[in-house]
Amino acid sequence: MSVLKTIRKDYLKGELLESEISKDPVSQFQNWLDLAFKSGNDHANAMTLSTCDKINMPDSRIVLLRDISFGGFTFFTNYGSKKGKDIDVNSNASLLFFWPELERQIRIQGNVKFLPTKESDAYFESRPFESKVGALISSQSSVVSSRKEMEILFQKEFRKRENTNIQRPDNWGGYVLVPSSFEFWQGRANRLHDRIRYTLNGSDKSWLIERLMP
Repeated sequence: MSVLKTIRKDYLKGELLESEISKDPVSQFQNWLDLAFKSGNDHANAMTLSTCDKINMPDSRIVLLRDISFGGFTFFTNYGSKKGKDIDVNSNASLLFFWPELERQIRIQGNVKFLPTKESDAYFESRPFESKVGALISSQSSVVSSRKEMEILFQKEFRKRENTNIQRPDNWGGYVLVPSSFEFWQGRANRLHDRIRYTLNGSDKSWLIERLMP
């Protein structure tokens, strides 16, 4: 028998009750995110972003949440990356936050839009110089012959741009996932986990709150 089949863990660190949650899922998310940081998780803003390409093949990767603004959850990347190309053909996407130290996860579904240009400019300006150089030389998700080739490109651009103010390249910037559904999951004993779903009512922008079976 695989050792994976023998791993057992009970979840006893918390509960999720309707009487204690916010009516606004964004506020509920912010409360949980703050607790995750306070628990000592320095990467609590790391999230799994899942997209689908033109043949509906899903793909996932970890990106960093940078803000909750413009109606949703923002992140930055190269527009020509795999995720950027997926979003071009299918703007529906999902986010997953997992905080094992609290035995919690949050799933978010929604539609991805471009952030305003000024927002992308401001964030790019705040990045370290080396990160700006990396953004210039990286044709993200494309094939490169070797690590050495990449480092040569970086050093060449670094020397060229040293002591200059690097402007944001047109192929790099921000997105915002505007949520239509949230699911908050709290691990509980005996696999009777708490699952609370918020679904957006498009007509009046209210949130329907429902408990789901584990």
